[in-house]
Amino acid sequence: MSARRYFGTDGIRGRVGEGPISADFVLRLGNAYGHALVAAARKEREWRKPMVLIGKDTRISNYMFEAALEAGLVAAGVDVQLMGPMPTPAVAHLTHSMRADGGIVISASHNPHHDNGIKFFSAQGEKLDDATELAIEAALDAPFRTVASERLGKAVRTRDTIGRYVEACKNSVPRGFNLDGMRIVVDCANGATYQLGPLVLRELGARVEAIGVDPNGLNINDGVGSTHPEALAERVLASGADLGIAFDGDGDRVLFVDGLGRVRDGDDLLYVLACDWRDSGRLRGPVVGTLMTNYGFERALGERGIGFVRAKVGDRHVHQQLLAHEGVLGGEASGHILCLDRASTGDGIVSALQVLEVLGRRGIRLESALADLGKVPQKTVNVRYDAGRKPAEADSVRAALQAAEAAVAGRGRAFLRPSGTEPVVRVTVEADDPALVDATLQALSDAVRAAA
Repeated sequence: MSARRYFGTDGIRGRVGEGPISADFVLRLGNAYGHALVAAARKEREWRKPMVLIGKDTRISNYMFEAALEAGLVAAGVDVQLMGPMPTPAVAHLTHSMRADGGIVISASHNPHHDNGIKFFSAQGEKLDDATELAIEAALDAPFRTVASERLGKAVRTRDTIGRYVEACKNSVPRGFNLDGMRIVVDCANGATYQLGPLVLRELGARVEAIGVDPNGLNINDGVGSTHPEALAERVLASGADLGIAFDGDGDRVLFVDGLGRVRDGDDLLYVLACDWRDSGRLRGPVVGTLMTNYGFERALGERGIGFVRAKVGDRHVHQQLLAHEGVLGGEASGHILCLDRASTGDGIVSALQVLEVLGRRGIRLESALADLGKVPQKTVNVRYDAGRKPAEADSVRAALQAAEAAVAGRGRAFLRPSGTEPVVRVTVEADDPALVDATLQALSDAVRAAA
């Protein structure tokens, strides 16, 4: 398979105004994608105008990129529906439910406002496969093309997208489920969930205190949200809330804070769901995690007879492994959680509701549900290397990795993960003994530095 030029693990991403995250490139990207959709429509049936939904988070550059995508798509003969600020999973869901030919989200997820990105969804509301992404990259080599005037697309603002998605979220839990009497602090990262997150919880009966719900274009993920849960933890303790929920900027990640103010990551939430779903019969196939999933989590699932599979980092890889193993539950410690029997992609709001439903049905608090999960200490060191070097492939590093794996065998893991976006090797060690983690990490990272 050819090397990618623009697409990374989650769409196209970069700093605003640089490379592919510039208005002129995004204009051409929209045009290339539009012509690809028109060509596909012609193969299937008589000529028709495809339709694409565009959603965005709250960063200021999205006004520019929304306009560029709209112009490129319309010039290619594609109708566009503009959804305004909407969570990434909402765009995925509505792309499928509104029978669109594709969906686009303008977002850099948990990154600060000066970054941005473009994510695509298929007509089924799923992230694009490798072949489709490479086809879009190939189409970018063609010049910008405008169809005949009578075949130009139109652009309209979609109505009632919030109402549609609120109902979809509520329908992901049983009809009799409610949050009456529960006090929840929700942190929306000044991002795409700032309207929807509190609204869904309130409609289900919760007493909600919301923070991170005042976006100004520049404050997305700024000291709030799932990448900065400290503010949420403080508010939960100060208010005496039952728990807190933190989303990231585009709403596809979620973390919790328990009633004692402790941050609970994606591994914790997956554990709550996996154990309950196994007991209730809802769980199918193995649970899928990633290279970064805590060893203690894997060990705890094994003790309960629950299968576990590791995928490469990135929720699209988790999704692929779930499909390959006919599973329904997977995710990452960062808070991407996939409940494929309820949503086609990682969905922060839907995933949060699944956890709340388990706690409510069982009549337990989050801290109690996690009392028997013994995660192990995990540490990562980033080692930078010079251009042209490949330290992870050096014989000395391979030998050091084998020694590290032997040192933690049966007690944890040691592994290397070269970054796909910068000249960095991420060196990770985890084990049930903090001193063993430190010593093993030091030895392995030193070997990588010597080869860098």
